[in-house]
Amino acid sequence: MTSAGTLPWDPIIVAPLLVLWLYLPGYLSNTTAMLGGKWIPDRTGITVYPIDGGKIHSDGNRLLGDGKTWNGLLGGCIGGGLICMLTHALAAGNGMYNSGPFLDPLGAYTSSSEDIQNSWFWIGGEWGASFIMGFILGLGCMIGDSVGSFIKRRRGLKREGEVSSKAPLLDTLPFAIFTFIFGLLFLSPAIAGDTVLVKGMVILLILTPIIHRSFNVMGYKLGLKSVPY
Repeated sequence: MTSAGTLPWDPIIVAPLLVLWLYLPGYLSNTTAMLGGKWIPDRTGITVYPIDGGKIHSDGNRLLGDGKTWNGLLGGCIGGGLICMLTHALAAGNGMYNSGPFLDPLGAYTSSSEDIQNSWFWIGGEWGASFIMGFILGLGCMIGDSVGSFIKRRRGLKREGEVSSKAPLLDTLPFAIFTFIFGLLFLSPAIAGDTVLVKGMVILLILTPIIHRSFNVMGYKLGLKSVPY
């Protein structure tokens, strides 16, 4: 994780767009998790494995519930990896000063390309590296989503059948916060791991409930979710 001053554009306008673009694999992981955890099992009969294994907390509620499965977690992580490969393909070679905010996720703010190629996630060349970066962001999203679910259940806000409880902040902020944390902790020296993005992250957190609802409405209309929230 590095600290690199300020972005070359107005951070109020462009920084949150840049963060959303670079962290799109995390933000869309919930949608791909629905594919892995619900859509594919419903159509193929694949067994779904709840993360909590059906265990009950001391408050009488499930730890996480049936909505959080290993199938969905794997789908979210793999989906994040594939999405990052797509954003790399669309923005390959886009640099900080001539292409913002749609930058190549394998680009950097202050480091050289050699620094990135020597990083821990540079496995299998550019495509392997971009997949791993997206996988990490997807994993952060899935862990944050599970943390939010755990807190909801401790507050008695639990899923009833196919209908999820309405808790806008707990449904949005934990997954976004953990996605950002994972990016900052694990993806330096790539731009996604640079603390220059923190201001944009704060702005995007404020907008995240609206963005998350939009993606859920899209999933509902596509038949991937039973409710539009």
